[in-house]
Amino acid sequence: MPDPIVRDEDLVRRFLSGDRGAFAALVERHERRMYNLALRMTGREEDARDATQDAFLTALRKLSSFRGEAAFTTWMHRVTVNACYDLLRKRQRQPLLDIGDEDHPGREPPPAPDPADATSLSIDVQRALLEVPPDFRAVMILHDVHDLPQEQVAAILGIAVGTVKSRLHRGRIALARAMGIDRERPSAPGPSDGSVTR
Repeated sequence: MPDPIVRDEDLVRRFLSGDRGAFAALVERHERRMYNLALRMTGREEDARDATQDAFLTALRKLSSFRGEAAFTTWMHRVTVNACYDLLRKRQRQPLLDIGDEDHPGREPPPAPDPADATSLSIDVQRALLEVPPDFRAVMILHDVHDLPQEQVAAILGIAVGTVKSRLHRGRIALARAMGIDRERPSAPGPSDGSVTR
């Protein structure tokens, strides 16, 4: 297990100086977090493993371009999100060959969730999250799930903080709609004159 006292940036320098074990320590330190990000972005374990592997291979190839202007974790999050975007684009272009094919049956639908079960609710939210556009989904996962501040999310994605706020708002509306909750509609009907109360 990597020494928690050694900073990521020091491990990067050690790797660039020829210490191959330093990169292995970085992978061990960040693999689970990057996998969880990829799983929420892609919605499938196999895709998450592929995206995580692609992200670390990209990091290995491009580690010399890491300048340390941002934290290594910020850079690694960006590499992982980009790997997920690439995988999602590839998936959109692939035809669904196994639909209706008896030799390769599609995945059977999961059982209907029990509304009283918190785990089922969590699974429901994860499914609905996959219906949110990827740009909004990335912001929501980084901020709401990984609990990163908006400024760090902006740095990871290379966008302005205002764009992060806008995508969070629009993403939450899209998530609510995907879950069957209409956040745009007022909860109580307005007065009879047609005006809407606030």
